[in-house]
Amino acid sequence: MLLLQICAGCGGSGPSPCEQCRAGMRAVGEMPPPEPLSGLWAAFAYVGAGRELLARLKYRNQRSCVRWVASAMAGALHSDLVADAVTWAPTSPRRRRRRGFDQAELLARALGREIGLPVVGLLNRVDDAGQTGRSRSQRYCAPVFAPRRSPQAAVLVVDDVVTTGATLQAAASALIRAGAQRVDAVVAGATPLPSSQRPPGVATMRSHN
Repeated sequence: MLLLQICAGCGGSGPSPCEQCRAGMRAVGEMPPPEPLSGLWAAFAYVGAGRELLARLKYRNQRSCVRWVASAMAGALHSDLVADAVTWAPTSPRRRRRRGFDQAELLARALGREIGLPVVGLLNRVDDAGQTGRSRSQRYCAPVFAPRRSPQAAVLVVDDVVTTGATLQAAASALIRAGAQRVDAVVAGATPLPSSQRPPGVATMRSHN
């Protein structure tokens, strides 16, 4: 029996995301990395179809887009990026229990397969408060991470969305305290950049098939 594929961006039939949703997504690419990150990249802007795509993954467990999103994240990275392993910034234990999965881990594992790097769980989330629904000022009160094991020298951290960068900063700080020499990060979605700060080369998304 053939199962109908549903686009996680709009709910229509077809590939996930469908051509129309891809056309409505804006690529981002390299972003200014907040310390202590060495580099930061985002696949697309967290608006419109991009926002809906990640929301359906995160809150409705619609995973059909994961492979495509991981491919888009891989395409946003510098080709000369050096990393020994991929890890993720874990969501809060309460949210993981409620959802039954961690969307950042799903993306990290798919990205690791895409770029041929091992994926290792290096961090534990110590606090139990998520960032969703918090004001921008509240988001600067970073989550607390603790290392699960000694990290590799160069680590690439994955998360689903970057807003203030507080979560990625906290994850990078924990990894560096544990012995990592370099930490870079890549996310699926980034909150819209002001037009004056939008990097050159921003375009609509293309298929990664």
